Amino acid sequence: MRRCRPSWWDWVALATTAAVLCAGVTGASAPALATASAGRRAEAGSIAVRCHSAAHPKLAARLSRDIHGALSGRLSAVALRVYDKSEDLNCSLNATMHFDSASVVKVIILGTLLREAETRHRHLTPSEAHLARLMITKSDNNAASALWARVGRGRLQYFLGRAGMKQTQLGPGGYWGLTQITAHDELLLLNLLMYGNTVLNAGSRSIALNLMAQVIPSQRWGVPAGAPADLTVHVKNGWLPLATHGWRIHSIGCFTGHHRGYSIVVLTEDNPTMEYGITTIEQAAEAIHRQLNPTETAIRPPSTPAPSWGKPDEQIPSSLGGR
Repeated sequence: MRRCRPSWWDWVALATTAAVLCAGVTGASAPALATASAGRRAEAGSIAVRCHSAAHPKLAARLSRDIHGALSGRLSAVALRVYDKSEDLNCSLNATMHFDSASVVKVIILGTLLREAETRHRHLTPSEAHLARLMITKSDNNAASALWARVGRGRLQYFLGRAGMKQTQLGPGGYWGLTQITAHDELLLLNLLMYGNTVLNAGSRSIALNLMAQVIPSQRWGVPAGAPADLTVHVKNGWLPLATHGWRIHSIGCFTGHHRGYSIVVLTEDNPTMEYGITTIEQAAEAIHRQLNPTETAIRPPSTPAPSWGKPDEQIPSSLGGR
């Protein structure tokens, strides 16, 4: 069952009410968060992972079982999508549930920028290329804000329309981190980067994937955990604490090499800490990689906490739910 809660456009209209809610929840203890999370998990539905592959039904069944096991007992509310074209495999969990995007929206900003350059038959300017690199490889917020403003809401919305990302709603004003995303749409976005399409040409897709392959080590947590060491990892993560639903911790990534490729999207909230959310994602990711690569022995280990963990990737005012 899809969880119903106000969109961030509703929060803007009801800023006073939101501020009261924030004041009441900000200091919630971990047990209180756990109790609240259990209720929201019930609203979102059980951990009903659905994997399907006409060519490999036993693989799909094992993957459903292992993802369920990896998420059982976690406080996090989770949405997930997995797609492996070579195995004709799809997995889905709460795929239409909306989450505040945090920094994963930066891939949408990049896609919009690349699409705009294509339509004008030009390369990225040196300034655009520099900002794009900072935005993706270091998750630089100033670069993201500059490019968000440069491409504009009209082009961002046009890109979403061309990409078929009908469930995605842009954040209010300059608050790109409050863009509403779903696992369904995030997989559509990764597919645009992985496979030929009429939205992004081969050159644009190469730029995006190359940048996502160069994300700095401290931000390469999440879906890369458990991936074969000889595959190239293209990742973008997001992390943002708000007064309701705790930390939003998201990880989206593509894995390429040896004439194959697959994608994983994991979106979470109701995490009491950033590290807790990362662990939730990595437990699911390890289960996925293990089933998709059963003979691999050299795999990427779970991430090690970095000093930057625990610092929000965007400052949100309390009137919009920020802590």
